[in-house]
Amino acid sequence: MTILDQLAAHARQRVAADQEKHSLHELKARCKEAGSAGGERFFQAMKRPGMSFICEVKKASPSKGIIAPNFPYLDIARDYEAAGADAVSCLTEPMWFLGSDQIFTEIRQTISLPMIRKDFTVSEYQIYQARLMGADCVLLICALLDTATIAKYLRLCDELGLSALVEAHDAREIRSAIAAGAKMIGVNNRNLKDFSVDFTNAARLRDLIPPEAVYVAESGVARPADVAALKSIGADAVLMGEVLMRAKDKGAMLAALREASK
Repeated sequence: MTILDQLAAHARQRVAADQEKHSLHELKARCKEAGSAGGERFFQAMKRPGMSFICEVKKASPSKGIIAPNFPYLDIARDYEAAGADAVSCLTEPMWFLGSDQIFTEIRQTISLPMIRKDFTVSEYQIYQARLMGADCVLLICALLDTATIAKYLRLCDELGLSALVEAHDAREIRSAIAAGAKMIGVNNRNLKDFSVDFTNAARLRDLIPPEAVYVAESGVARPADVAALKSIGADAVLMGEVLMRAKDKGAMLAALREASK
C-alpha cells in the first residue's frame, strides 16, 4: 500500500467518524443557510497579472517528517498575509501532516486572504465540511478520483461557490482533469505514491494544459531560481510549503521568491 493509499484510507475513516457526529443531511442544510463561498476570489487571485503565490501552513509531511517543531500557525499565517501572499493553503490531514480542521478554522478567523483546504478528498462530505470551515477552495487529486467523480465534485463546488484546484502528476491525469472541467490545474512535482520530487515534471506537462486554465506548480520549490524556472515555462501560480515553513524570515523569503518571478 502506497502512502497515498494510506492517506486515502485514513480520510475515509475520518469521514465515517465525522458523519457519526454530523450527518451529510445536516451539513447540506447548514451550507444552504450559509450561502455561497468565496471561491471566485481565490480564482481571481490566481488569475492576476504576474505569478501568484499560495503559501502553505503545515507542521509535518510524510516525506520530511516534522518540518516545524514550533508551530505558531496563526503567526505564520499573519506573516504570509503581511508579506503579500495571494492565498494561504492549510493542511487539515491529522496523521501524517499533523493538521486539523481546528487549525484551519482559527487561521480563517485571523486572516482575510483566500484559503484552500488542503486534504485528501475522497467524499463529497469533505467538500461540505470545507465550505462550513470557511474555505474558498478545495483540493481534488486525480490519483485518488476518476474523471466522473472529479466532474461530480466540481459541480458540487460550483453549487457551493467554492473553487477547486485539481492536482495531476502525469499526462493521463492532466487529461482527466481537463475532461472533468477543471479551471485550475495543479501539477505536483512530488510523486504522491512514493513522494519523490521531479522538478522537470511541471515543464513536461505545461503544454497539455489549456491556456484558459490556471496552471499552478506545486512542490519542489527550494530557491528563487526555481520560481524563475517555473515562470519561464508559463506557470500562473506556485504553491509552496517547506521552503517557507523552514525560513526564519518568511517575509524576506517570499519577497525574494516574488522578485525572481518578475
